[in-house]
Amino acid sequence: MFLPKYPDNPTPPPVHTHAATEPAFARRALPSISVDQKTVAAVVVAGVVLTALLAAVAVTAISVAIAAVVLRSLLRDDHRR
Repeated sequence: MFLPKYPDNPTPPPVHTHAATEPAFARRALPSISVDQKTVAAVVVAGVVLTALLAAVAVTAISVAIAAVVLRSLLRDDHRR
């Protein structure tokens, strides 16, 4: 009653299975950019200048913070008298 029914002439499964290939992506052509030595030099100089400005801002902030701490301690000592 619940026995499986087999086909009369079973065919063996194929030995080689074909793997689905991924679709090839279309590559868009990028515009060509000509980079010469002047451009590279300008980018390097701009990077150095910006780094120097950032370092100057950091040093200024640290020195202002130290000056604020010193002034605060001086004013606190002045108020105690």
